[in-house]
Amino acid sequence: MANYDVLVIGAGPGGYVSAIRAAQLGKKVGIVDREFLGGVCLNVGCIPSKALLKNAEVAHTLRHRGEEFGFSFDNLKLDYGAAVKRSRQVSERLVKGVEFLMKKNKIDVIWGTGKLTAKDTVSVTSKDGKTEQHKAKDIIIATGASAINVPGIEPDGKQVLTYWEAILQETLPKSAVVVGGGAIGLEFATVWSAYGVEVTLVEMLDRIAPLEDEEVSKDLAKQMGKSGVAVKTGTKVEKVEKGKGGVKVTVSNKDGQETIEAEQVLMAIGFRPNTKDMGLEAAGVKLGQRGEIEIDDRMATNVPGIWAVGDVTAKLMLAHVGSAQGIVCAENIAGVETVKLDYRMMPRATYCHPQVASFGLTEAQAKEAGYQVKVGRFNFQANGKALGLGDYSGWVKLVTDERYGEILGAHMIGPEVTELLPELTIAQMAELTAAEVARNVHAHPSLSEVLMEVAHAAEGQAIHM
Repeated sequence: MANYDVLVIGAGPGGYVSAIRAAQLGKKVGIVDREFLGGVCLNVGCIPSKALLKNAEVAHTLRHRGEEFGFSFDNLKLDYGAAVKRSRQVSERLVKGVEFLMKKNKIDVIWGTGKLTAKDTVSVTSKDGKTEQHKAKDIIIATGASAINVPGIEPDGKQVLTYWEAILQETLPKSAVVVGGGAIGLEFATVWSAYGVEVTLVEMLDRIAPLEDEEVSKDLAKQMGKSGVAVKTGTKVEKVEKGKGGVKVTVSNKDGQETIEAEQVLMAIGFRPNTKDMGLEAAGVKLGQRGEIEIDDRMATNVPGIWAVGDVTAKLMLAHVGSAQGIVCAENIAGVETVKLDYRMMPRATYCHPQVASFGLTEAQAKEAGYQVKVGRFNFQANGKALGLGDYSGWVKLVTDERYGEILGAHMIGPEVTELLPELTIAQMAELTAAEVARNVHAHPSLSEVLMEVAHAAEGQAIHM
């Protein structure tokens, strides 16, 4: 048995970051994980998927825009297996980096499945079945979330996939149905269609990217369609039949039922917090309706000494939110100065093509909240850098409070917009106004100029529109 000041269960972006920050603050720290450092994000999620998306971008350019850029081929060959291999190398490099950080910060890595047996005790069972007990003054639960399945449609890893199998497979189907129009579904649809897969994207709600601004969803559906993805919204999956030649996916919408035949179907409808068989109920930890661990602003549960961060809290299931929670949690445990997170203003990013990025309130939400709304808008087709890149579809919308100039939110669709978020989120956090963002001189030519331009537009002083 080992004794720790802080013991973290789960080594994903929330868990390992909280462990590092606790160690920096002088705590003796251990971290438990049953599989790998870095969690889903580094190993089979956001990191390898971005490598695949880069390959997809190149593949799309060579297949569809070679003549425009002056490239021609007698026999273009695309090796998707090589793309997957590169994505694994990217992932492994970052995981090794996390391993180094554990050693650097003198954090004990304990391999196995962790379970609470008391409010200060964690039982860890290794793969060979051996169990050992560890005590800690403070325990942080960071066990993440798992993919939700449609009842009666069980993934088999071959014909019916979750993101896990999809990101690791080295060959692609000729056709696929992607169920779910959120970030994961959109990103896989982007990758697969770029390589020539015939993709049908099915979303039960009335629009894809349903958590984004309505105009973003509408424009994204249009652009995805131009890329060859058949988008079906307001459409429910009724059943999936597996056969020797592939799958038959029966869907229904206001026009009736239809059957879509494809080689594979990817289920990407959402995630459920990993709280089952954790000993949480026995320890008295309060769970919400979705099985999430309920926490306060400090990341503390209702049981003193037990904390939670990341997807298991279901606050906002994004890796960077989990990491931010991890830092705040460790600082609260150590009793040092920290901050209160505003989940409404957290950046949101989807790396499909075109990219989608946002934070804060949509125009509709701001009006509903009672603000006197002022909106600025700027199109990428008026941006020199975007034109030079040959990637100029999309726009940026800035939502502000007309009375005080306060930035309420931003919504973007277009080239590399995920990289443009930080200037606006830090401006909002620092209580800067749109006028002050507009006065910030931006390098020319750069994509970031759209932020200056949209801020001018919000002030009714658009320069290049």
